[in-house]
Amino acid sequence: MSCCVEEVRLSLPHIELAAHLFGPEDGLPVIALHGWLDNANSFARLAPKLEGLRIVALDMAGHGHSGHRPSGAGYGLPDYALDVLHVAEQLGWDTFSLLGHSLGAIVSVIVAGALPQRVNRLALIDGLIPPLGEAETVAERMGEALQAQLHQSSKRKPVYTDMDRAVEARMKGVVAVTREAAQLLAQRGLMPVPGGYTWRSDSRLTLASPIRLTRAQALAFVDAIACPTQLIVAEDGMLAKNTELLSSLRFEVKHLAGGHHVHLNDEAGACSVADCFNRFFAVP
Repeated sequence: MSCCVEEVRLSLPHIELAAHLFGPEDGLPVIALHGWLDNANSFARLAPKLEGLRIVALDMAGHGHSGHRPSGAGYGLPDYALDVLHVAEQLGWDTFSLLGHSLGAIVSVIVAGALPQRVNRLALIDGLIPPLGEAETVAERMGEALQAQLHQSSKRKPVYTDMDRAVEARMKGVVAVTREAAQLLAQRGLMPVPGGYTWRSDSRLTLASPIRLTRAQALAFVDAIACPTQLIVAEDGMLAKNTELLSSLRFEVKHLAGGHHVHLNDEAGACSVADCFNRFFAVP
């Protein structure tokens, strides 16, 4: 597959999304979805190594060069799932495969479970179900989330005097990444402002979800998946310790050395992930 990357803009009915386009025009159609506060460069190492795929790696709404949702709107899982379907409609893809990391993997599972007839294959990297909630705390959680939304407009994003400081901050984020990974994400995630640089991402992305699915609800989407699925679990990632969940899955699970961003942190990890997915997509 060619390493050439094309920058594209997708004007959906409700928002404009930016994306990177990889692979031959006649390749298998794949929509790639990155993790929380990442962007399309999450797949900069991996996508060129995948063979025979036409990959549209999105900047998900509120991330990278994509638009932010209007005032009063949110960034819930159903909103991201609808974005995916609108992208497929615009591309003329009645069916397609999904490649997702972390949040992107969760959204991929939601789409594949809700509309199994639309998804051909599901390739997941260290992500499966969202953080879970309990029925008895739903009212309290909703109240806390609403209060946070009321006060969000008074918060300001950090400004870094130079790009190196922003890269260092991203390296030490909620999920640590290597310097090379942070640099790739910063290339697409930063914008100049008076005094230096800040992140392009919508500050509302840091708000807690007003409603979380219960375990039974989340697993209902997993159980409804009808297409071939492969989940890559990073040994030092976010899923590896959830052995009960992993042992209950009825699809293929591969364990690879590396952290949560195993596909991005270094070339060795990207090659390992690519080897798994090339075999997965090559099976008739």
